[in-house]
Amino acid sequence: MFSLPHRSPRDLPFVVDHTALLLVDMQRAWLEPQFDPHLQEPEGQAFLQRARQQVIPNQQRLLAAVREARQNVLHTLIESLTADGRDRSLDHKLSNMHLPKGSPQAAIIDELAPVENEIVLPKTSSGVFNSTNIDYVLRNLETRHLIVAGIVTDQCVDMAVRDAADRGYLVTLVEDACATYSDARHQACLNAIKGYCWITDTDTVLGRLREIRG
Repeated sequence: MFSLPHRSPRDLPFVVDHTALLLVDMQRAWLEPQFDPHLQEPEGQAFLQRARQQVIPNQQRLLAAVREARQNVLHTLIESLTADGRDRSLDHKLSNMHLPKGSPQAAIIDELAPVENEIVLPKTSSGVFNSTNIDYVLRNLETRHLIVAGIVTDQCVDMAVRDAADRGYLVTLVEDACATYSDARHQACLNAIKGYCWITDTDTVLGRLREIRG
């Protein structure tokens, strides 16, 4: 079990107007059984239970706090730029992963729907820094602190954390606002990426956000 609080040199106060929240792949495709039959299997059911009972409510709290603090919110989703998916990465083609542009399954779930003026970045690879212009956008927003939450912990979230750290962002991973398909996988990922980010929980992040609201 990964232990909190996590000691990290990245554990620094958030700075007003230099802090952003990144929610990774909170889409209907991965959270509604009619789109993902895997969710009806035992590990999928456990994943969905954690997502519904803990991850989504915590992300709703994070969203509300970041919006109240008037900091930037970015959403990523897996979605092809074309209807036939010809623009997808080779890995997504080999994995038969294709969410057509504008399709219902590609949409972000209603509970976390972007509001006007929030940034949505469709991607066609696991790593948002590999198939979108997120680095360019974050630098234009003068982002220093990047708060990350989403699914799944040991795939797209993991890549966002590592790539953001390599590009010079101070990354905060909100552990109880992420999920993958078993607790063992979740814990193993936290241990593997603890050198790239500060790992903490929703309540701690909310406290830091209250501080920058003044």
